[in-house]
Amino acid sequence: MAENKKQEKDFTTDVDALILETDIIAKSGKLQDALDKLFFLEKQTRNAADLASTTRLVKTVVQYCYDARNYPLLNSSITILSKKHGQLKGAVQAIVELVMGWLTEVKNKDSTEQWLQLVETLRSVTEGKIFLETPRARVTLALSHYHESLAEASTTLGAAKESLQTASDLLSDLQVETYSSMERREKTEFILEQMRLLILVARQKDAESGKEGKDSIGGGEAEWVKVRVGGRKVNEDFLKQEENEVLYDFGHFCIITLIIRLSKDLKFKYYDLMIQHALQYSSYLDVAKYYYKVWETPSIKNDVNDKGRVALEHIVYYVILAPHNNEQSDMLHHLFVDPALTRLELHYNLAKCFVTRELMRWPGIEAIYGQFLRQTPVFSLDKRWEDLHTRVIEHNIRVVAEYYTRITLSRLTSLLDLSPKQTEETLCRLVVSGTIWARIDRPAGIVNFRSKRSAEDVMNDWSSDMQKLLGLVEKTWMGMNAALAAQSRVKA
Repeated sequence: MAENKKQEKDFTTDVDALILETDIIAKSGKLQDALDKLFFLEKQTRNAADLASTTRLVKTVVQYCYDARNYPLLNSSITILSKKHGQLKGAVQAIVELVMGWLTEVKNKDSTEQWLQLVETLRSVTEGKIFLETPRARVTLALSHYHESLAEASTTLGAAKESLQTASDLLSDLQVETYSSMERREKTEFILEQMRLLILVARQKDAESGKEGKDSIGGGEAEWVKVRVGGRKVNEDFLKQEENEVLYDFGHFCIITLIIRLSKDLKFKYYDLMIQHALQYSSYLDVAKYYYKVWETPSIKNDVNDKGRVALEHIVYYVILAPHNNEQSDMLHHLFVDPALTRLELHYNLAKCFVTRELMRWPGIEAIYGQFLRQTPVFSLDKRWEDLHTRVIEHNIRVVAEYYTRITLSRLTSLLDLSPKQTEETLCRLVVSGTIWARIDRPAGIVNFRSKRSAEDVMNDWSSDMQKLLGLVEKTWMGMNAALAAQSRVKA
């Protein structure tokens, strides 16, 4: 491409006259003769750096080819004009923008094959040109959606897999986050589309390999990693802007479904994709935090009877499913004191069970909440129901460790409603994770929840206690002296 240089001559008058002449020639059916005349003058205007005249001529060339519906000639003309020696960037941009405006009409009125050829021509012309990176991305997006539609319409698994992989690869090759000519919103839309297609491919590969979750090796693991990388490219502060929080009615939004492509609500689409990624690895705390971000949106939070209620319910579900740590405990306690939670009586009581330092008997929890929870999309999966059982057991062990210094293994087993083996396994897991301190004396059948203290620790505690005692004595002595002084003044 030629760099901007000073215009040497103005060919406006010559171009006006030539276009009038070539219009008559092209309409008479002599298309090639008209193009030859235009190509001849285009060379002169290009060498003279007359951008306005060159742009008019190249647009006229492709317009004649399109009006004649001569697609082979149209594709070859686009390629030739874009590769001319010293071709002006503005002229190439004008060609690409003009032809892109025809794509929908070509696909609807002519044939898909001709549309594909035209798209590939545009992708070839725009390849490697920074000033055409945005048009290339838009054309590639259209091609990606076409391959995705082929995957949806395919009747064979192999063809569907190949088409979906092609659609994902086409978009993944675009590094739109580096494009300076693309608006921030459009960049975000492209990144979310990349993530959505990657998730579709990952689920397909996981289903084929029969392996799911964080322990899977192979399958769609590579795609899931790319989804996480894509999520880090999106600025969450940008999503908080009001124009990106336009609510689209998904019905029960919080049930994970495929979201309509390029919908206006970027924030909800982003968090939906991130929730799917987090659920793949059973990262329940991340899921709760994503739902919390959604619930904080005014359009969701104010909808107390529908989407706001459903979002809040899911926050409760996933925060209690998350393994206990400081962050999980802090989020649970903040959620518990939120006035909005009191409107959901059952969920409030469920959260209260985990906040209160009292034992929860699993049979009781199952009897009170089981019928309702098992009907929800979250706990309809056996794995999450088992995870809830595990969280109840872990809560009970933390409570026992807080109130007991020593306890027999048989007594602990009865309190947890588990077998001795399950009790030991759960206890060991909490010790390894650093949640509690415990030692099991198997011959004696005793669990110690307090470590042996050294002489220095005992003396330090004794010294601290003595300081407190002396402080109380001094305070009492001073109070008595003040009272005696007051009495002596009264008697005097």
